[in-house]
Amino acid sequence: MLAVLLIGYVAVIRNLPDADRLLTYQPRMPTMVRGGDGAIVYSYARERRVQLRYVDFPKPLINAFISAEDKNFFSHGGVDYIGLAQAVVDYALKYGSDERARGGSTITQQVAKNILIGNEYSVSRKLREMIVARRIESVLTKQQILELYLNEIPLGRQSFGVQAAARAYFNKDVGDLQLHEAAFLAILPKAPEVYGRARAAEKAMARRNWVLDQMVRNGHVDAATAAAAKAQPLGIVPHHAESYDPAVGYFVEEVRRQLIDQYGENAEAGPNSVYDGGLWVRTSLDLTLQNAAQDALRSGLLRYAAGKGWHKPIAHVDIAEEGWRGQLAMLNKSVNYANWRVGLILKKAGSNGQIGFVDGSMASLVGIPDGARRGDVVAAAPAGPGAYALRIVPEVSGGMLVEQPGSGRVLAMAGGFDAGLDAFNRATQAQRQPGSTIKPFVYATGLDNGMTPASMVADQPFCVFQGGNLGQKCFRNFDNRGMGGIHTMRWGLEQSRNLMTVHIANDVGMDKVVKTISRVGIGDYQPYFSFALGAGETTVARMVSAYATLANAGMQRAQTLIDYIQDRNGKVIWRADNRKCPACNMVDWDGKPMPRLGGTGRQVLDARTAYQTVHMLEGVVQRGTAVTLRDLGLPLFGKTGTTSGPTNVWFVGGSPNIVGGVYIGYDQPRSLGGWVQGGTFAAPIFKQFVMASRARWDHTPFVAPAGVSMVKVNRVSGQRVFGGSPGDDPKADVIWEAFKPETQPTRETRSDQLAARRSELLDAIRRGFTAMGGRGGAPRQPEAGQEDFVVEQGGVY
Repeated sequence: MLAVLLIGYVAVIRNLPDADRLLTYQPRMPTMVRGGDGAIVYSYARERRVQLRYVDFPKPLINAFISAEDKNFFSHGGVDYIGLAQAVVDYALKYGSDERARGGSTITQQVAKNILIGNEYSVSRKLREMIVARRIESVLTKQQILELYLNEIPLGRQSFGVQAAARAYFNKDVGDLQLHEAAFLAILPKAPEVYGRARAAEKAMARRNWVLDQMVRNGHVDAATAAAAKAQPLGIVPHHAESYDPAVGYFVEEVRRQLIDQYGENAEAGPNSVYDGGLWVRTSLDLTLQNAAQDALRSGLLRYAAGKGWHKPIAHVDIAEEGWRGQLAMLNKSVNYANWRVGLILKKAGSNGQIGFVDGSMASLVGIPDGARRGDVVAAAPAGPGAYALRIVPEVSGGMLVEQPGSGRVLAMAGGFDAGLDAFNRATQAQRQPGSTIKPFVYATGLDNGMTPASMVADQPFCVFQGGNLGQKCFRNFDNRGMGGIHTMRWGLEQSRNLMTVHIANDVGMDKVVKTISRVGIGDYQPYFSFALGAGETTVARMVSAYATLANAGMQRAQTLIDYIQDRNGKVIWRADNRKCPACNMVDWDGKPMPRLGGTGRQVLDARTAYQTVHMLEGVVQRGTAVTLRDLGLPLFGKTGTTSGPTNVWFVGGSPNIVGGVYIGYDQPRSLGGWVQGGTFAAPIFKQFVMASRARWDHTPFVAPAGVSMVKVNRVSGQRVFGGSPGDDPKADVIWEAFKPETQPTRETRSDQLAARRSELLDAIRRGFTAMGGRGGAPRQPEAGQEDFVVEQGGVY
């Protein structure tokens, strides 16, 4: 008999966990995301967890849990033998039934179960639990044990620990709980998924009052205080998720992807995993800019979609007779716009029906279009008492990204209409043709190879034979406008002239053009002329980075969303700016001039070329296709873009300190309609963004680098001007132009000679245009905001 007992004992204690592990125990913790100002903006969590120290737990809360769970906690050695005997008797009485016996576990035993052993329902587990509990008491103090318990105990609503539970049930911190609320939390360890539900309110009230009675019996509160607490309602708030600004959705999802790539998703991947590692992530997010970007993009999409009618639901489910609410919840769809809600069409009769929402509520639904049907997931908004009207989420979409040029830090990101409807991020993931927004880098290549902003470029047809397979490709401006003239490079960029662009690409060599485009990070393309006009694919993020490089004097910074990452103990384990500065700490300073950190990034464009390009792009805002931005009164540069179809419309640009880009288009590219152009649709989105975030914008001008001379020229003829003075009128012919050394025009032209020179130039243009079979007359300039297309053999490119 003794041998049998010994074998049984050995089987029970075999491979028991070491209680010393609790000294270094690291619970699963969510990752917290902070914005650029340090405020928490999001968390990646599958469980609610907040770690507190023992001194942070209010005494009434501690007393409530001890009274409810283990009144002899501070006197026993890990096992309460009287309570254990009572549990054994209860187990014997319930043996063979489906009813679970009372636990009889001390708080120390529950720590052993929750952290070290597991929750198997068996006698052997109980024995193992007792042995480990005794070991725990020899390793940890009572305060350490209670700290582990109150931080780890599962209390329902996906909350672990009392702080998380206080937020989940009362939307309070533990220090703000009233006595009756603390007593309620103390009843949850027995049955958290029962007592936390509305239908068990009466049972929960009785159990809570029992805990208050036990607190009186144990001398923790007097009878009058307990009676007052018993008179209080439960006061449980509805089940809710953590409240974060929904506008950050696309930004924090991109951060999550990057973190998972770096550290893994769960604890199995390592100690710093996204959902269990307890990381603190400091991002570059600017909430003001983020909200402005999301709102501006959404407004543009709604403006385009207005009047287009029903196209398709958000999703569709085959509704079961029961459980439609669960089906809707599983889709995890939401919308953060005005008073819209996502719901499920439960019934339809003509244009009326019934809609159900994820909280279980239902309402009548009016204005249902013919194509909608039962089971469609739709957006709806209140339309009178007890009624909702269907709202149409735009089918067209787009993306927007905002960057700080000097650092590469991404300040805002919008990847579509609403991140709650669609996680696909069109700012970083959508490959789109950039159209004319690529042109500044063709012009920059020209500037790098001997051209100047005043160089005269032909605005004439251009054909090239590309071999037997591709045949001859001919380029023309939209509607054949302006062919036959010659104009300054500046004018060509301001007015987005396709023919002038391909002439520049031909003159300097397409191989050099695609190298420039590659160096700034837009993409790697073959040396075909169509790529000089934006036929290649890229992303908003890449285009913004390239324009930020222009604004940053040709120096490109790595584009980042994360500034630095700390582990759960506060140690910095990764940072975007990893420059070393040993003397930057006061204790290490030698009293000499203060240390300065060196620069980062790489010089991908000549600083002078970058400034010349930016200076011409300021003209795009003042006189060209982005003139709608002019009345903002800010020093802005930028370029519009419209691709064939048009399938995409763009604007990219900004100021010396903020650069952004936006496009709109269908996810499966198709024509947006000929009336939609970059200057008339994308640029106004950017304008709304600037107006909504005006406090972030200042009048800091673009500064010319060393080696650039500012020379007065006539912007039409490109000739140098000595008389006259550039004024504030953007239509004035005399402007300051940027030149590299020894490249400024040498011919001296008096201001009173300009009219004659201009007449001669226009005559030459008329003669050339008429000789080609045109209608004669000077080339007609595009209207403000109007884009050009590329036409080749009847097709639009």
